[in-house]
Amino acid sequence: MDYFIQQLINGLTLGGLYALIALGYTMVYGVIQLINFAHGEFFAAGGYVGVILLSYFTGRGFLETHPILCLIAAFALTMGYCAFLAIGVEKVAYKPLRRQPRLAVLLSALGMSIFLSNALMLTQGVYDKAYPSELFQGGFTLGTITISYLRVMILSMTVVLLIGLNLLVFRTKIGIAMRATAQDKVMSSLVSISSNRIISLTFAIGAGLAAAAGIMVGLYYGSVRYDMGFLPGIKAFAAAVLGGIGNITGAMLGGLVIGMVEIFGAGYISGQYKDVFAFIILIAVLYYKPTGIMGENIDDTRV
Repeated sequence: MDYFIQQLINGLTLGGLYALIALGYTMVYGVIQLINFAHGEFFAAGGYVGVILLSYFTGRGFLETHPILCLIAAFALTMGYCAFLAIGVEKVAYKPLRRQPRLAVLLSALGMSIFLSNALMLTQGVYDKAYPSELFQGGFTLGTITISYLRVMILSMTVVLLIGLNLLVFRTKIGIAMRATAQDKVMSSLVSISSNRIISLTFAIGAGLAAAAGIMVGLYYGSVRYDMGFLPGIKAFAAAVLGGIGNITGAMLGGLVIGMVEIFGAGYISGQYKDVFAFIILIAVLYYKPTGIMGENIDDTRV
């Protein structure tokens, strides 16, 4: 039972990270019915910007004296950077093709993914970059279960971001505009909602969440790599499809399911096939329920 609870905590941690990345896929699809395959690179870019900022703070001695402020600043600046990067990508790679066939937009998304990945490789190198190890050392025990402070931070930050996104989408005027644009762009424009701004904002929010996940993954595993966005991006996309593409709640649920299946599969069956278990579950669910667990959102709650 202790081992089960430990794996459960690990699964919730990993699933929350997948959910953060999956939200970017599902939000963009909900607004413009486009799968943004460059989304994984925003996750990787966030990991790199985070390690650059935290290394700078460490060199200046700020991380030792003000660790919480340094961490908040790193998250804020990284999410802002990736948000503006996503807006630029949307303007260059997607907006000019918005009225073109879906295949053209898909190829543009794949091309932008390759471009961003190679840009990271050329600017940051092919070797792993290590995160500062001074943060969140140690942990606490509950009986025979050990929980690290880092895992608590990741879980807490993930919950805060997920709650914040739900409040933004379902409790603010911006969220109303996003849902209106998703439901009917023509009618929303007639009531003075700028669809171009809403689409750019959707890209920015999704990239910001992915960037936060990139920092947390870097802290969790201790390093980042230029191609780190590919596999988590694919798994997050699978999570979005599993939950019901276009459905925010579904993306969160799908991310948690993918994370839990991966961790429990690795813990109880074989770690060599941990990347396979998630896709087996995805295939099984879609075989019986093609629209995903929550169903593709096509009504008033779609983003």
